[in-house]
Amino acid sequence: MDHRLSPKDLPRAKFFAVATLAVLFENPASATSANGVYSAQPLYLFGVPVDFILFGLTLLGVAVFHHKTLQVALAGLVAVTLYKLLFTGFRQGEGLTGLMFQLHHEWVTLANLFLLLIGFAIMSRHFEKSRIPDAMPAFLSNGWSGGLALLAIVFVSSSFLDNIAAALIGGTMARHVFKGKVHIGYLAAIVAAANAGGSGSVVGDTTTTMMWIDGISPLRVVEAYVAAVAGFLIYGIPAALVQHRHSPIKKDAQRGLHIEWTYVGIVAAILIIAIVANVIANLKFPTVLDAVPVIGLALWIVILATAPLRQPDWAIMPETLKGTVFLLALVTNASFMPVEELPVASWQTALGLGFLSSVFDNIPLTALALKQGGYDWGFLAYSVGFGGSMIWFGSSAGVAISNMYPEAKSVGLWLRHGWFVAVSYIVGFIVMLAIVGWTADAPHKKRVELDMNYKLASVERSTTTPETGVTDEAAGRPHSAPGARTTGHGRAAPAHPIAGFLALLEAWA
Repeated sequence: MDHRLSPKDLPRAKFFAVATLAVLFENPASATSANGVYSAQPLYLFGVPVDFILFGLTLLGVAVFHHKTLQVALAGLVAVTLYKLLFTGFRQGEGLTGLMFQLHHEWVTLANLFLLLIGFAIMSRHFEKSRIPDAMPAFLSNGWSGGLALLAIVFVSSSFLDNIAAALIGGTMARHVFKGKVHIGYLAAIVAAANAGGSGSVVGDTTTTMMWIDGISPLRVVEAYVAAVAGFLIYGIPAALVQHRHSPIKKDAQRGLHIEWTYVGIVAAILIIAIVANVIANLKFPTVLDAVPVIGLALWIVILATAPLRQPDWAIMPETLKGTVFLLALVTNASFMPVEELPVASWQTALGLGFLSSVFDNIPLTALALKQGGYDWGFLAYSVGFGGSMIWFGSSAGVAISNMYPEAKSVGLWLRHGWFVAVSYIVGFIVMLAIVGWTADAPHKKRVELDMNYKLASVERSTTTPETGVTDEAAGRPHSAPGARTTGHGRAAPAHPIAGFLALLEAWA
């Protein structure tokens, strides 16, 4: 089957890549760090940092030449690396020394992604060999509702599993219940369910775990499920209907099917140990997470320890390695970008970060937001967690699914058949804005402890007039979004959703 980008898909792919990157291009000067982290100023071409131009061309190349995604991603990484070596330097310094320090700073994140993507691919094969997917048709209802129920299983499981694991389990079940004929739109919905399901849980996604480590209460993150559930209905029902027309569930589970419980036990052990290692490290040894890829190592210890019981399927390694190296190349490239500051914290910014996370790694975006403060963390968790679902390489779950289903590695097909994912992201955000309302949080524990220079500098600032919507930061009260009301408790009262929506439309116009 030919999955090349058709001429009518090309403008859509170009527009999506350019429009997403435009969030960063709007104010190039703000991309430069004010605290001198960069060793040299980035070079600009037509007011845009050359770093972003090279990265944008890489993303466009991935969209157009999706049969050569690995080569394009590696070529883009080499181009950006050479540019920074020769002209601007890296965040940690200049030349090869700066590059080495930069990679040292990022190696734990990259190592964890590598170990998790490879390890969860092995785990998904164990799950497949357990024969549980063969028994699934007997438990799912006939018609499109069965496909919706499968997506719900992925959504719920992602609240306590890693989103990669949830997506691969969903992809494995889909392959069996639909007899290998899985529609690309349904694959996009699986990735969306895996990402959205973990957006309200501090153990369900790396970004929410980062918030938890930084001192944000899990109760502030859980409100993301308001948007995630609303979005699920928007993408889940159309995806289930499309899949039912493409290939309905076959209610022909084998009679007398024997479940391989050894495989089931190994899969359970992998998941439990990964979760326990993550929770213990976060609660007891948070500094270790910055030095050692704890979760990835824990997962592989179980895989290797149980190998004598059931041999892993090493045959899947070549294809899985290609997809994994591709994602690592994009993540590394994104980490080189001069994104040191974000616009003023507001619901408009949070909404834009969701689109940005479809092409940028959401981990550094989350780190910047945590450093900046002043967000409603439930909104941010939903945005950076769910936003990556809009493009197949926008999240590690999407890359994992695309390794399993290579036909999904097309930006044009993903956007055309999975259009409801982007729509559901916007609808879910608006529903959450209307029901919960944006409430900018006061500085959380970690930020108060670590951002002392910012607080000391704030003492010198004078209190502005109430019309500006900014209160005295020296008193520990955060900036409010434009148009927001403030309360007497140091927190901004929720801005009226209709007024905020009109303001956004006016800004876009």
